[in-house]
Amino acid sequence: MKANFIKASIAVLAVTLLAAAALSETQGHRHWHRGGMWGGPGMNLRALDLSDAQKAQVKDIMAKERPALRPLMQQLAQSRMQLQQYQVSGNFDENQVRTMAAQQAQLMTELTVQRARIQSEVIKVLTPEQKTKLATLQSERAQRFQQRMQRQQQAPNSDAAPSDQPQQ
Repeated sequence: MKANFIKASIAVLAVTLLAAAALSETQGHRHWHRGGMWGGPGMNLRALDLSDAQKAQVKDIMAKERPALRPLMQQLAQSRMQLQQYQVSGNFDENQVRTMAAQQAQLMTELTVQRARIQSEVIKVLTPEQKTKLATLQSERAQRFQQRMQRQQQAPNSDAAPSDQPQQ
């Protein structure tokens, strides 16, 4: 039971973070260089020194894909808010939570497919040197993530009860 609660909590946290990112995209940000497209997950385009022509091509790709992304991100944000409201209501129905989680999973799947499509289009715009640099940046990012995960696994359990013996 506790393991299911922990898994559900982690899933909700992940969805919350994704929905927050998705919601920020739906707010009509015009300054992509501050995050999103230029510094978003997996595609650090700022570090690639795109030419003006490449920036224009990427902007066109994003403009073309935005109509497909926006409703999915809004639906995910709404679904997240519904689950959050349900959680604070104090009424727990596992079937209801599973239904909401399945809806979120479906939306996240669609967003993942859209994101992969966009990344594929953007990568076609890059020069071979930029593709190599992007692969290096992504590899370094994956290594940092793995190191963070290892540190978290090695960290002492902060939930453990304090020792009965005094510290000396």
